[in-house]
Amino acid sequence: MPQASQQEETANPILPKVASSLPVTIFCALFALAHVYVAFVPVISEFQRNVFHFAGFAFLATIFYPAFRKTSEQNRGVLIAEIGFGVIVAVAAIYLSFAENGIYDRGVKFNYLDWIAAIIAIIGAIELTRRLTGWVIPTLIILSVTYVGFWGQFVGGIFSFPGLSWEAVAFRSIFGDDAMFGTIARISSTYVFLFIIFGAFLLRSGAGEFIIDLARAIAGKLVGGPGLVAVIASGLTGTISGSAVANTASTGVITIPLMRKAGFSPKFAGGVEAASSTGGQIMPPIMGAGAFVMASFTQIPYETIVAVAALPALLYFLSVAFFVRTEAKRLNLPPMEAKGRTLGQAFRKGGASFIIPIALLIGLLVSGFTPTYAAVIGIVAVIASSWLTQNPMGPRAVFEALALGTRNMILTAVLLCAVGLVVNVITTAGIGNTFSLMIAEWAGGNILIAIVLVALASLILGMGLPVTAAYIVLATLSAPALAGMIADRFVIDALVAGTLSEPAKAILMLGAPESLQLLAGEISRSQASALIGSLPLEIAAPLRDLVVPTEIALAALLSAHMIIFWLSQDSNVTPPVALAAFTAAAIARAPAMGTAVMSWKLAKGIYIVPVLFAYTPLLSGNWGEMLSVFAFSVVGIYGLAAAMQGCMERPMGLGVRALALIAGGACLWPSDIRIQIAGAITVAALLTLNTRGVLAKPVPEHTPVV
Repeated sequence: MPQASQQEETANPILPKVASSLPVTIFCALFALAHVYVAFVPVISEFQRNVFHFAGFAFLATIFYPAFRKTSEQNRGVLIAEIGFGVIVAVAAIYLSFAENGIYDRGVKFNYLDWIAAIIAIIGAIELTRRLTGWVIPTLIILSVTYVGFWGQFVGGIFSFPGLSWEAVAFRSIFGDDAMFGTIARISSTYVFLFIIFGAFLLRSGAGEFIIDLARAIAGKLVGGPGLVAVIASGLTGTISGSAVANTASTGVITIPLMRKAGFSPKFAGGVEAASSTGGQIMPPIMGAGAFVMASFTQIPYETIVAVAALPALLYFLSVAFFVRTEAKRLNLPPMEAKGRTLGQAFRKGGASFIIPIALLIGLLVSGFTPTYAAVIGIVAVIASSWLTQNPMGPRAVFEALALGTRNMILTAVLLCAVGLVVNVITTAGIGNTFSLMIAEWAGGNILIAIVLVALASLILGMGLPVTAAYIVLATLSAPALAGMIADRFVIDALVAGTLSEPAKAILMLGAPESLQLLAGEISRSQASALIGSLPLEIAAPLRDLVVPTEIALAALLSAHMIIFWLSQDSNVTPPVALAAFTAAAIARAPAMGTAVMSWKLAKGIYIVPVLFAYTPLLSGNWGEMLSVFAFSVVGIYGLAAAMQGCMERPMGLGVRALALIAGGACLWPSDIRIQIAGAITVAALLTLNTRGVLAKPVPEHTPVV
C-alpha cells in the first residue's frame, strides 16, 4: 500500500472508539467499493470524482485522527464537534464540485457561498494534513498560497512574483490542473487507492504470513540466513505495501529477533531490517504512490516504469544481502538450525493467494492494460485464488479487506490532495524553472554535483515530509534541470564526434561565439562539456531539442525522475530522522541513533544506483546493455560492501580492504569497459584468494550476541 499504514509514523496505533465502530467500518467498505465501481463506470466527471475522494477521506481523517482525542472520547459534545468539522469540510468540497459551472458562467467570479466553501476546503486540508504529518506541509501550503497572493511581490531577485488577486488564487487552488483536485488528486483517486485496496486484499488473504514462511524456507539455513530472510521478506512485502515503516513494523517483529538469535548485534539487526524495508517503495510492481505520480509527471506509461525499475530494485536488495553475508562471515556465525515450514509447505498453505494475483497483475501491465484495470482484476484474483489456500476469503473477509484498504488510504489521500496546493503555486509562479536554473548553474553542467545537491535537498525535505510528498516537491523543482543535464550528454557526444547539424552549430555559436574556433577543429570531451555547461537556458534548450532524439530525451526524463524518486527514500534510513530505522531500533531494543547510522551504511545502494541511472543505460538501454550494467554493478557493490565490512569469506586487512574498495569502484565506472573488466577481475581474484585463506586475517571464534 503506497504510503499505507503510515498511521504508525504519525499517530497512536490505538484507534479512537468511534473509528472502530460498525457504521464507520461499513462506510469505509462502501467507499472503497464506490471507487472500484467508478473506475469502470465513470458516472461522474473526473473533477467530481477527485472532490468526492477528498471529501470522504477528509471526513474519515477527523474520525481516525481527532484533534482532541482524549477529550472527544470522554466528552460527547467534543466528539460531535470533531465529526462536525469533518462533515463541514466534506460538504464544502462537494459544493465546489457542483459550483464549477456557475463560476465559469459568471466569468470566473466567486459568490459568497463559493468563497466560504473554498476557504473551508483549503483550511480543512491544511488542518487535516497537520494532524496526519505534522507542521511542515501545512507551513509549506500557507507560505505557497500567500506567496502568490501577497508577499511574493516583496521578494527581490529571481523569485519575485507580482502577485495574483485572492480570487485568482482561490480559483487556481481549487480548479487548476495541478491544484487540490487536479492531477495528483486524480492519481490518488484511481491508481493509488485501487492498489492500496489490492494490497489490503493480499494481506487479508494471508499473503504476509506466506512471505515470511517463503523467506525462511529459502534463506533460513544459509550463512547469515536470518538477515537474508529480512531482505527477501521486506522485498516481497514491498509488492504489497511500498511503505518502509509499514514493512519494518510488519516483518521486523519476526526477522529482528531471528537475527539477534543468530548472533547479529541488535544495532545491525535493526539496520538490516530498516535498510531492507526501505526498498519497499522501489520494489515493482507497486513502488509506492510515487510510481503513479512519476507516470503522470513524465507521461511515460506506468508499466514501462515498473519494468525498467526491476533490475535496479534487485540490485538494491542484493547490496543489503552482501552486507548481511559479509558481516555473518566476519563474525563467523553458523547457519541456523532448520525450523519452520519447508518451501512446499509454505506454498501449499498460502502461496496461491500471493503468486497468482501478482503474476496476473504483472502480466496485465506488460500486456498493455491500464493500472486501474490490472488492480481491479488483481483484487478479484486474490479472492478467487484464496480458495486454493488454507485461508479462503468469504464475504466477511472481502468486507474487512475493503474497509482495511480505505483505512490505510486516509493519510495518502489527504496528503496528495493537499500537496496539490503547493505544486499549483510552483507551476503558477514558475518556481520550478527558476530552481532548476539554480541547480544547473551551481552544478556547472556536472551531473554528479547536481545529484549531490538533489540528495541534500531530499534529506532536508525528508526531515518533515513523507517520502511521496518529498518526491513530488523535488521532482517539480529539480527534475527539468537534471533531465536536461543528462540529455546534454548526447549533445556533448555529437559535438565531440563532429556530427552536429548546421542549424545546431548556428544555435551553438549564437550562445557561445567562441565555439566557432573549436568547431573548426577537433574538440575534447572536457572542452565540449565545459562549453555546453556554460550555455544559458535560452540557448541550451533549443539546442537540446534540435539534437537530442525523442527517445533519448524521454530516457533522460525518466532517469531524472527515478534519481529523485530513489533519493527521496533516504529519510527512512538517514539520521537525524530515519523513521524506519527508529521503528527497527524499538523492536531490536537498540540505540535509535546507532541503528540509524547502521541502516544508513547498509542502504548505500540508495545513493549508488541513482548515479548509475545518470551515467549508464541501466534504465534506457536494450536488455543486453541493462544486464551488462547490472552484472558489473553486482560485482562492484559486493567489492564495496566487503571493503566496508572488512570481510569477504574471511576477514581482511586494511590493505586488502582498500584494494577491494578501488576494484569495486572500478566496476561501477561508466566510461570505460576496460576499467570495469579490470575491476571485476580484481574483485573475483580477491574473493578467490580470500576464500583459500590467502590475504585473510584469522577468523574469530563465534560469540553469541545477547
